[in-house]
Amino acid sequence: MSNADLLARRARLLGPNVSTFYDEPVHLVKGEGVWVWDAEGNRYLDCYNNVPHVGHCHPRVTDAICRQAGMLNTHTRYLHEGILNYVERLTGTFEGDLSTAILTCSGSEANDIALRMAEAVTGKHGIIATDHTYHGNTSAVAHLSRTNIPAQGDGSHVRHVPAPDSYRPLGGDGGLAHARTFAAKVQEAIDDLESSGHGFAAVIFCPAFLNEGFPVLEPGWLDPVAKVVQKAGGLFIADEVQPGFGRNGERFWGHQRIGVTPDIVTMGKPMGNGHPVAGLVTTPDIMAAFRKSFRYFNTFGGNPVSCAAAMAVLEVLEEEGLQENARRVGAFARDGLGRLAEKHEQIGDVRGYGLFFGAEIVLDRGTKAPATKYTTRVVNEMRRRGVLMNKLGIHYNTLKIRPPMPFSQDHAELMLDTLDGVLADLGMPRD
Repeated sequence: MSNADLLARRARLLGPNVSTFYDEPVHLVKGEGVWVWDAEGNRYLDCYNNVPHVGHCHPRVTDAICRQAGMLNTHTRYLHEGILNYVERLTGTFEGDLSTAILTCSGSEANDIALRMAEAVTGKHGIIATDHTYHGNTSAVAHLSRTNIPAQGDGSHVRHVPAPDSYRPLGGDGGLAHARTFAAKVQEAIDDLESSGHGFAAVIFCPAFLNEGFPVLEPGWLDPVAKVVQKAGGLFIADEVQPGFGRNGERFWGHQRIGVTPDIVTMGKPMGNGHPVAGLVTTPDIMAAFRKSFRYFNTFGGNPVSCAAAMAVLEVLEEEGLQENARRVGAFARDGLGRLAEKHEQIGDVRGYGLFFGAEIVLDRGTKAPATKYTTRVVNEMRRRGVLMNKLGIHYNTLKIRPPMPFSQDHAELMLDTLDGVLADLGMPRD
């Protein structure tokens, strides 16, 4: 079946406006490690998908799923050691009092619960997020986004602050001045929520601000915000769907790398290597407040098969040294992008954390004017040459390179060589 036929069938069966990647969508049929194949047998280097965290179809994970599915799968109203063993191992990667968990099927559900926890603890409803983020698609969580604004529902309890941007920092200065300016914006939002009658319950941030374009933020950068939030009696929710599970290379979690201690940590996409498992970790006191205020049960959350998949991911991460691989290969790839920036004037800035890195593409380095349309052309040309990546950021002009964790220096060199050729062939951007 041709791609045109598949697209028509999708529209008929799934409804209109179901998004796809690239001008020419890819019909994938197979994956292995950092590679995927389309229906015509073409192979692509996957520099984008963080869901197959330890590699597409990792045999350790698929075997764990098959074994448990062949033995038992049910829900948590029956006793089962699998969820307890997993939560013990998961919470062992955290510090302090973050020692209790709820497992769900998606990051959206985890963030939805986190908002309810904030309400249970504070008795207030107001939430603060950045103006260029995404935390999921439940009715409550969707209102946190300014990039996918829901058509219905009441978002009057949400306040948005400007997303951090180390390339064009708030207040004009980077470093601590940037951090203090961001904290001041959070304080303004807190004051507005308190005066509005909603009150202030929590902030929710990705600790690496990855959807915002992963600005360069050194350890300690979030300290001023954490102090403002704590003084106001609110909770700090860290959405670790993207920077967690060792991807940043330096630490297992993004909040550990930047040096802030959240009250609630949510997680999802990479947790089960493609199996739908997600969750959150919090303190016993916050968990007790939530359990007292809300009756919560999730039929599939924490089921034995999901826990087996998630446990296998943790085991592979440790046994294959994938966090250290992320640190080492990520540094190599960023250095390579830096060398490309010496050749190609359209690369305005290079940045990233571990195996989440990229380059901001500009019309002119002097003005830092974003080359959004050109970046789209770069992404599509990379796809045509067998390398999958995408774009994101405040101006959608930052290359988003986020491969599976077994990504090697050889893979990085292939990606860099391909990007070098694409930038040379496309030339300087005009729009």
